[in-house]
Amino acid sequence: MRIALDTNVLAYAAGVNGSERQRAALELLGKLPESETFLPVQALGELFRVLVRKAKVAPRSARTTILRYRDTYPLIETSSSVLMSATDLAVDHQIGIWDAVMFAAAAETGCRLLLSEDLQAGFTWGGVTVVNPFAAIVHPLLAEMLEP
Repeated sequence: MRIALDTNVLAYAAGVNGSERQRAALELLGKLPESETFLPVQALGELFRVLVRKAKVAPRSARTTILRYRDTYPLIETSSSVLMSATDLAVDHQIGIWDAVMFAAAAETGCRLLLSEDLQAGFTWGGVTVVNPFAAIVHPLLAEMLEP
């Protein structure tokens, strides 16, 4: 089963928002199968911005982090079809355009889950369901992915 990661999972793994969140995010990433875990290019762009502006990481170091993720997980490009699907999603469901791009990219790649703490957990569109990976109760599909 394919999954996509939202920016906040990556930011937490990089240490944004404290060591407790970092441990949880790193543990999560360590359990997910790399070949089935996808990163929308949008998430990497947002991560760069978060690292440089919020976490005050040097741009060169932030770039190194982006490259490490690019080399670890398959990327989902923001194609014209992703953008057009995202505009439909944004209009029909009042979702911000950049979150909609992330969602549409995940749907186009055939992901079943979009792991995000920021989007509405349980919302499903295009076959993709938002799951908060840090929730107290683990979503059944995510639990299936995390089983050894």
